[in-house]
Amino acid sequence: MLDISIIVPVYNEDESLPELAAWIKRVLDEHHYTYEVIMIDDGSTDKSWDVTNKLHQENHHIKGLQFRRNYGKSAALNVGFQHAAGKVVVTMDADLQDSPDELPELYKMIMEGGYDLVSGWKAKRYDPITKTIPTKLFNWATRKMSGIELHDFNCGLKAYKHEVVKNIEVYGEMHRYIPVIAKWAGFKKIGEKEVVHQARKYGVTKFGLSRFMNGFLDLLSIFFVGKFGKRPMHFFGFMGGLSFLIGFILTIKLIWDKVYASMHGYTVRDIVDKPLFYLALTAIIIGVQLFLAGFIGELVSRNSSERNYYALKEKLGV
Repeated sequence: MLDISIIVPVYNEDESLPELAAWIKRVLDEHHYTYEVIMIDDGSTDKSWDVTNKLHQENHHIKGLQFRRNYGKSAALNVGFQHAAGKVVVTMDADLQDSPDELPELYKMIMEGGYDLVSGWKAKRYDPITKTIPTKLFNWATRKMSGIELHDFNCGLKAYKHEVVKNIEVYGEMHRYIPVIAKWAGFKKIGEKEVVHQARKYGVTKFGLSRFMNGFLDLLSIFFVGKFGKRPMHFFGFMGGLSFLIGFILTIKLIWDKVYASMHGYTVRDIVDKPLFYLALTAIIIGVQLFLAGFIGELVSRNSSERNYYALKEKLGV
């Protein structure tokens, strides 16, 4: 098995790739690591794939995969994880803002420190304020919801134990929450290393407002799927039962008020004329719908190909 697999998602980065490849080679050759660099071209419209081909011819440690169109960073990382063969898998961006000089220390933290995952922390950033402020909001929200004390969840420079990348799936915009996905998969020894953030030398940032909104939606998805993915009835059934119970209690109250008023000769409005009746009716309908959603979710879950998939840590005599 190789010492290190380096996964580099590439999207219109033809200017930076030769410099990045040379930098990686210099650092890893100095430390005598066996390695591979897997560059995943995510549907680039420039000459990134041609450059990758040339680099592969010059150095067979460099490998390439090309998508037919742009699928996003998460898709590139997921495919890279599937092909990685190193004991330690490192992800880094192709724009030279992540320094390959960090690779030896990240390798040691995984192999000698016993970490499952080590995330980079760009304490000093060279990004515009339109990117740093949303990033801080993401990091704060993710820390609060996940209980993982990392400063920078979205740092592209991360190191993983081989078993981690083979037991997680990344899709959508989930790459920024890989530490959370790893924790849900049972890999809980997650560390952090302060890393150097290089100023952008080539190209332009791919960050946009849509990624800001999608990030929060993906965060909610991670926690829901991670906690209730295999038991949706526990969520929908509880919420539906609670809503139905509230509606039922309100209905009983309305009926009792009507009966009590009739017994004592009071004049009262018809039940259907009271706003509380419609609140009770709405609560009962929502409760039934949520319960049915949980029931359908259970049927889908039980027919899923991953319904009985669980990450194994060790095997003895098997």
